[in-house]
Amino acid sequence: MFSYIKGTLTELYDDVAVVECGQIGWNIHVPVRVMEMLPGIGKDVKLYTSFQVREDAMTLYGFLSRPELGMFRMLLTVNGIGARAALSILSSLSLEDLQMAILAEDGKAIAKAPGIGPKTAKRVILDLKDRIRAEDVLSGTLEAAGAVPAAAAQGTLAGDGAVREAAEALVALGYSSTEAMKAVRQVPVTENMTSEDVLKASLKYLAF
Repeated sequence: MFSYIKGTLTELYDDVAVVECGQIGWNIHVPVRVMEMLPGIGKDVKLYTSFQVREDAMTLYGFLSRPELGMFRMLLTVNGIGARAALSILSSLSLEDLQMAILAEDGKAIAKAPGIGPKTAKRVILDLKDRIRAEDVLSGTLEAAGAVPAAAAQGTLAGDGAVREAAEALVALGYSSTEAMKAVRQVPVTENMTSEDVLKASLKYLAF
């Protein structure tokens, strides 16, 4: 119903941003991470929105980018995940970290979100892992599957095999799957690099 709402930020309370548009103040529920990135009161803001209707309420949820909105909608397709649970997950994890956690099957990272237990976190991973492009996450193209047309998602990550092997080696060294993937993503990988090259560069990043 609503693609986005653009207007003046007039109030912030709890998880709600009030945006005045067309002389109407819209209550838009946002993740904590979005709340922290909003401009000051009286400033213009644009939030991409999802309009959710239940028997007892009609609620707007807002995000600063379409990829975030895409991930929110993906989370809603998971059995047992409602809008509040999806908002909790996106409050605890950035889009990038959530994509990495799903791809790395790091249920512990997802379960840190308030109200999300290990079983629910595992369900999120099982339902969404095939919808997250490894190339997008590892290369830094942070777009949830379905957030952009399939034709726009082209190309593969150079040295993909070396990256995966390096990530596996980091996990074997004791790093979490998410930490390993974040580290290898910092490496400017070329086709000529071996997994050992990627591993060494990743370890330098983790040393800081």
